Amino acid sequence: MPKEQNSSQNLDLNKILLTGENSFIRLKQKDDGPITTKATHWRILKSPGGPGHVLFIQSDITDNEVRIYSDNFAMTRWIQGKIECALNPEFGDPETPIIDSVFSSSGDGVNYWIESIDSLNESIQMNWHGIGEPFYLRVGAGFLETAPKLGVYSCMIPSSKAQITNNDIPALGSPYSELFDGHPTSSSCLAWSETWTEIK
Repeated sequence: MPKEQNSSQNLDLNKILLTGENSFIRLKQKDDGPITTKATHWRILKSPGGPGHVLFIQSDITDNEVRIYSDNFAMTRWIQGKIECALNPEFGDPETPIIDSVFSSSGDGVNYWIESIDSLNESIQMNWHGIGEPFYLRVGAGFLETAPKLGVYSCMIPSSKAQITNNDIPALGSPYSELFDGHPTSSSCLAWSETWTEIK
């Protein structure tokens, strides 16, 4: 019979806020320059606002405006106030209009992955390729500096190449290398099997 394991090491009994995906693309035109595109795409399976999708983006292809595209407005406002305001304050303004959109995806997750966001006047595509080896992000609740009560677990899949277009116009810039706790990663990652927790 297997040995009884220490529950304090193998269980996280904090409140589960949401589970789903939170893939992102960040681009720069120069390695030492400013971020010219920041886009974060959520596919939510379970949250207090229900399931759904949302894209938060600020880029040269949005005239450097923050834009929000979603198919669930209640979930979007909830995630703004609970998580995005801590991760990306520019995406946390509840006064930013939400553009009603349809979301779809394609790809094999090994060679490439595409997220498509279609609204009345715009068609946005997020494309990850040059996909690398995944690693597991584990930040328990209480350890995030910007959100002291929150924690996150996620399968991070870095991509050395990524592109985002709006009505076939590509955003300027490229992904850049980053380090997470000394581990090499990219500014553009698929983040799957993502779960956020909160100290009860």
